[in-house]
Amino acid sequence: MSDAGLVSGLDALEARVAEDLRTISYPDAAWVPERLGADGRPVLDVLVVGGGQGGLAVAHALKRARIGRVRIVDRAPEGLEGPWLTYARMPTLRSPKEVNGPDLDIPSLAFRSWFVAQHGSAAWEELNKIAKQDWAGYLLWLRRVLDISIENEVSAERIAPAPDGDLIRVDLVHAQSGIREQVLARKIVIATGIETPGNWWTPPEISALDRRFWAHASESIDFGRLRGRRVAVLGAGASAFDNAATALEAGAARVSVCCRRAELQRVQPFKWLSFPGFLGHFADLDDVWRWRFMNHLLSLREAFPKETWERVAKHRNFELLTGSPWLSCAITGDQVEIETPKGTLEADFLIVGTGFSIDLSARPELSEIAATAAIWGDRYAPPAGEENPRLNTFPYLDPTYAFQERDAGIAGWLRHVRLFTFGTTLSFGPSGSSINAMKFAVPRLVSGIVRDLMAEDVEQHWESLQAYDLPEFLLPEEDGTIAPQRAVIGRTA
Repeated sequence: MSDAGLVSGLDALEARVAEDLRTISYPDAAWVPERLGADGRPVLDVLVVGGGQGGLAVAHALKRARIGRVRIVDRAPEGLEGPWLTYARMPTLRSPKEVNGPDLDIPSLAFRSWFVAQHGSAAWEELNKIAKQDWAGYLLWLRRVLDISIENEVSAERIAPAPDGDLIRVDLVHAQSGIREQVLARKIVIATGIETPGNWWTPPEISALDRRFWAHASESIDFGRLRGRRVAVLGAGASAFDNAATALEAGAARVSVCCRRAELQRVQPFKWLSFPGFLGHFADLDDVWRWRFMNHLLSLREAFPKETWERVAKHRNFELLTGSPWLSCAITGDQVEIETPKGTLEADFLIVGTGFSIDLSARPELSEIAATAAIWGDRYAPPAGEENPRLNTFPYLDPTYAFQERDAGIAGWLRHVRLFTFGTTLSFGPSGSSINAMKFAVPRLVSGIVRDLMAEDVEQHWESLQAYDLPEFLLPEEDGTIAPQRAVIGRTA
């Protein structure tokens, strides 16, 4: 296809998107009454913190629900929202190419439609998995065609109850200008990605080392500096292997991946759960079943695809050391000596791919939420044999992703704050940071916001109904188009 054909293909798709959005626009009236703060300024209906794929999908659904006073902020520069062009070091998404998520079931907005419009149907059939650069480009396209404004390089520093009413106050900081502002919102959605709420975890025997000798897989790494050097990677997940592959491709002399398990996790349990019953209604199960399922799934961890294995296995200077947790690490001269059950491993640089831990208190902006919100450890005691301290710290959310009070009556404001990140996993299964569950998760979350706004404004809606007096048609004497003697209103036979 010529360049002109590619452009016209995308133009045609965007015309189709516009028509589809017009077709499903009913009802299209604004309906949420304006609310003013104590200072007389309008209050936001919803503030979305995070403009990656999750925040974008939520904003899309809010727009379709005719909720208009919405702001979306993201701390990253435009185009760098989410992991795709930063610490995601795999060449493709791990999801199948057929997955659809932020389109919310509008075919013209699906990735497939975007890709085919530019590259043709044959290229789609030949495509194995979606390149991460294409996914990032697709999300920017969605943002444009849906006319969703995201304020980049703006971060939320504090989320807390406002002193003047049933509102939430958020402190925003603009990185470029240094401007700090306080905004009031009726509802908050935290859609800040896979690492929230919590922090990337590093074992203490590594975190105590000089930072010149190690980095976490989530950080910016100058792989060019690893050329000719010995690299040791801790972890057996996809991220650990993606970082190992990147180091090998950058010319590392040797890359050793160490994992504590005796065997790699090669079965991908998350493929099993990709069906509507689980994705759409896992949250409707009782606590016993939700804990049991997620305890099993999160203990197995997520297997990486064969493309990731092939990417490292083709290098002769790659080695996999199973059953090799790092017992201790010490810097000796210009190298690190790592003690494992199988002996001493020497390396020039370490990459930590040990994932993250869920901990509300680890995020300063969530400190007031952490002080009063319920976690699973507060609400559920698993039976003997199913205990898992790692799961206790997950937030215990209501059926529409809202935080709940740890103790009744201490923090009613939490019901206005919804979480849409990996931290929702125990309550909802894969949803807040999963593409394949997004089409089920986002409508549930936004439906909860719509429900709340309706209930909170019910008196105003009642008054509006009582005052509603717009006639469907005019009587003859009212519009003057028909002479009064021709009128038949009220005539009897």
